[in-house]
Amino acid sequence: MGVLDRFRLDGRVALVTGGSKGLGEAMALGLAEAGAKVVITSRHADECEETAQRIIDATGGDILALEGDVTDKGEVEANVAETLDRFGQLDILVNNAGTNVRTGTIDLPLEDWQRIVDVNLTGPFICAQACLPHMVEQRYGRIINLSSIFGAVGFPSRSPYTATKGGLLNMTRAWALEFANDGITVNAICPGPFDTPMNRPLRDDPVAYQTFVSKIPMGRWGDLEELSSVAVFLASEASSYVTGSALFVDGGWTAQ
Repeated sequence: MGVLDRFRLDGRVALVTGGSKGLGEAMALGLAEAGAKVVITSRHADECEETAQRIIDATGGDILALEGDVTDKGEVEANVAETLDRFGQLDILVNNAGTNVRTGTIDLPLEDWQRIVDVNLTGPFICAQACLPHMVEQRYGRIINLSSIFGAVGFPSRSPYTATKGGLLNMTRAWALEFANDGITVNAICPGPFDTPMNRPLRDDPVAYQTFVSKIPMGRWGDLEELSSVAVFLASEASSYVTGSALFVDGGWTAQ
């Protein structure tokens, strides 16, 4: 197998949570371009269907859109069952669904804290718990957790986000060790600022935008294609000896 062939995903099936927009859509598109059949899930069925159609139009790939909430164990298990019914296998899980609030610790409502913990940390656990038995049985799997640069460094008024993304990094390491002998790799991607719907308020605020750019040695936000290619690497045979790692895609932010 040539080096470029090792990046191909033909014959693989990927499930991308929060795949209807932003980083999730970009990664789903990249995986489809590499040859994978892709299932995207979202709490919003209409957005999910529209995104699936865009990816089909762009790649001609086999894309399935499913409505589902990563915090609902029953819905996650139903989505995994439908994926297996449609494709007969499940090889790649991208735990991308996430949320954030930008509020100081003193003023943060407890319900906001709990919601972020539920989506960002409990959600990936529920999804992995539903997918792992099938990966273990077939002795092959790739789990990619979307953490953040704020899983490794602090930032003011982001306490629940930083806590959950840091927790996801350590859960990545724990899973990597637990399933290392089952043919399953588990890694994290830690993005810096990208132009996504979640980050649009920052992009549209000149002061906030410049605050972020000033921390990036490369002097710019990331392009979505620069993240999707990393997801393809971690989903493919090209990364077969990489597990328990975190790839920082941040223009140098965390290198300082």
